[in-house]
Formats: sequence, structure tokens, C-alpha cells
Amino acid sequence: MTKVFISIPWFIPAFRAGGPIQSIANLVSQPKQGYQFYIFCADTDLNGEALPIQVKDKWVTFNDHTLVYYAGPDSRSVKFKKEWLSLKPDVLMVVGIYSWHFNLLPLLYAGKTRSIISVRGMLHPGALSQKSLKKKWYLRVFKWMGLHKKRIFHATDEQEAAFIKDAMGAGASVLVAGNYPRLFVPVSRPVKNRGVLSMVSLALISPMKNHALLLNALKKVTENITYHIYGPVKDQAYWTDCLSIIAQLPGNIKVHIGGELPPDRVSQAWMEADVMIMPSKSENFGHSIIEALSAGLPVITSRHTPWNGLETAKAGINADQTEDAIAEAIRFFAHMDDNEMQVWREGAVDYAGSAINLPALHQQYAELFNG
Repeated sequence: MTKVFISIPWFIPAFRAGGPIQSIANLVSQPKQGYQFYIFCADTDLNGEALPIQVKDKWVTFNDHTLVYYAGPDSRSVKFKKEWLSLKPDVLMVVGIYSWHFNLLPLLYAGKTRSIISVRGMLHPGALSQKSLKKKWYLRVFKWMGLHKKRIFHATDEQEAAFIKDAMGAGASVLVAGNYPRLFVPVSRPVKNRGVLSMVSLALISPMKNHALLLNALKKVTENITYHIYGPVKDQAYWTDCLSIIAQLPGNIKVHIGGELPPDRVSQAWMEADVMIMPSKSENFGHSIIEALSAGLPVITSRHTPWNGLETAKAGINADQTEDAIAEAIRFFAHMDDNEMQVWREGAVDYAGSAINLPALHQQYAELFNG
């Protein structure tokens, strides 16, 4: 049995940090593959709010092969060291790269233990362009400390592997292991009429997700559109700008702000929409995209995600990141009747089913964890 110690800033029931939480939850929820997982995380969510948990600073059961340690704010590094020395894991995986307690210190403590840095899209050029100067200096110090040496970087696809080598040097050791998805069953929804469309976004509110671009595109749409926005606000100034755009939208556009959506309510969001839309600047994986597709929602997104070829598969549209292109994609679906939309709903489900190769994923993680 391989003991894998995963250090991540936030874990279920936390959800506000988005994809990385879901990625690890999906990983450890797979049928037992010869691994015992130990997840070390904070006892709070991204916003500092205390998690609704009964026990902290002790190991608690997540499933039959996973334990979780919700560390309180006091002496987290001491707690980590104590549990690390007690367990003597075979593998360390740190999720992220910028956290002192959950990324840097574990790498320093791990010594010669097989150590994996799962950057989760944080070295994508689009991500590095946000707060670019601060990140540039951080990564320079990271490499100066030699933390990139004799470690394995985890990429979820070949494109991310190339981005990691761009940031860490051509000699960086990188292994590719895709994300396990959480798939839904297709959901029923009201009859779709021509000239109307219900859309939903489920994402962090930040410039990376391009909500403002989408909202500006809606100014150019004359059809009757209902747009549901779900997700925690990561960038308050950006959200203020978005609210200003919403106030300027014409009467045919109705925007509903749903706020934060816990994972157990996601299927409800799929039921109230015809299309999922998220024209992100970049996505390391895009859990909400594949989840929406599996639920039978065609997706409008960019070409900067793993989910391309949507239009060919009649599963959605990979639109250029311009207001005109996004507005045209919205009009395309708004003009459909229910029979036409049903073809694209089925295309979305088929696309999701064919996009995931579980045996290949199992093999990738075997190589990542065991070499």
C-alpha cells in the first residue's frame, strides 16, 4: 500500500477555491487503487470562514482509503511536521505553489521523499499575467532556493507540461496525469422555444473567467436571455465592474446572481439552464465545463481549455474571446427550438462520455505516485 500525503490549502467541505479542491476530491474518490491518502489542509474556506466540521487537528475519515487532517491556524507547520514524521509517507503531493504552510514548508520537510508539485494551472501564461510582478519575483526565489530540483511537477495535459517547463526550465521533471471528473446524469429541463435562452456560469468571479467580456457581449444580443451567475467573488474590484455592466444591460437580458454554490447544489444549476457559458482566458481543466456537458448542457467557452472541438461534436462552441464572437454563439443557441436543442444536448453527453478514459488515468497516476 503506497501512502500518499497530500498538502492542499483547502479541501471539502471548502469549495470557494474552485477546481483544485474538486480535483483532489475526485482523485481520492476513485475505487481503491493500492493507495492510502492523507490530506492535510486548513480548517477554513478560501474566505477565512470556518468549515462546518466536527473535529480539527486530528485525522478524520473521508472514505475507506482517505483520512483528512483539518489544521487549525495555530502552529500549522509544527502540526505538519509531527504528522509527517509519524506517518512516514511514501509520496508527498503539494497542491499549488504559492502557499507557505501547504506548499513550501512541506517541500522543505519532505527531504528525499518522492515529492510532487501539482501546480493546477498556476503556471499557465494567463494565470501568470494576473499579479504578474509579484508572481515573477516569487518564482525567482522559488528557483533560487532550488525547490524545483529533484521534484516532479504534475501537469494535467501536455500543454500544461510545456508551460511548466517554460516557467521552471527545460530540465524540470514533468509527468502528465489528467484530472478525474465528476460526471452527472443528464437532467431534464423546460421546453426550449425559439428566441429565448437560459444560460448559467459556475466559476470563481475573477478576470480569468471573463465575466465582464461576456456581459458586454450581451449588450449586442436582441433575443430574450436569462443568465444565472454562480460563484464566489475572488476579485471584488472586478465584480464591481461587472455589476456596473449588468446595470447597463437592456431589458431583454435578465441576470440572476446566485452567489456561492456548494457542490451538492450544482445539479440544480444545470436544471435551470439550456447552455453553460464560461469564456475563460485559460483553464487547467475546467471541472464545471465537463460536469455541464455530462448533464446535457452544450457549452460556450474559449479555445484555452482542454475541451475543444465542441462545435464539430455538436456539444457547444469554442468561441474567440471577443464580444462579437460570444454574442454570435449566444444567438446561435437562442434561435434553436427544442428539437434542435435536443441534438446538441445529446452531443454534449456523448462528448463528455468519450472524453474520459479511466483506465488511462489510473495508469498515469500509478506512474506519478510510484515512478
